[in-house]
Amino acid sequence: MANYWMVKQEPTAYSWDDFVKEGKTDWTGVRNFKARNFLKEMKNGDKVFFYHSVVGKEIVGIATVTKEAFPDPTDTAWHAVELTPDKPLKKPVTLDAIKANALLSNIYLVRQPRFSVMPLTKDEFQEILSMSK
Repeated sequence: MANYWMVKQEPTAYSWDDFVKEGKTDWTGVRNFKARNFLKEMKNGDKVFFYHSVVGKEIVGIATVTKEAFPDPTDTAWHAVELTPDKPLKKPVTLDAIKANALLSNIYLVRQPRFSVMPLTKDEFQEILSMSK
């Protein structure tokens, strides 16, 4: 059974377009214990929303976990996962739209937005996906 996630990145540092050009990336540099634990829970095949933070504040694409947790090459005391881009969303889903949707009021992006990696339920993932059409 697949799990669902969201990762956040400032597009001025690493954008969806950068990700697509590379074809895959190691999701490194996570230095929050809770977010690190989320990385450790990610499994091959899990679906991941890619969120542009700071500039844009919107979900712009969908990726897949293609390698489960391994030591982060930037600091082996931490963990990373490999992600591969699937497709951009037809219409980005903004933070304002997410906050306005009562079905999404409990997601980490709304409750604890500092996490760069966060879980979503299947229903939350599907709701965001439906908002992108």
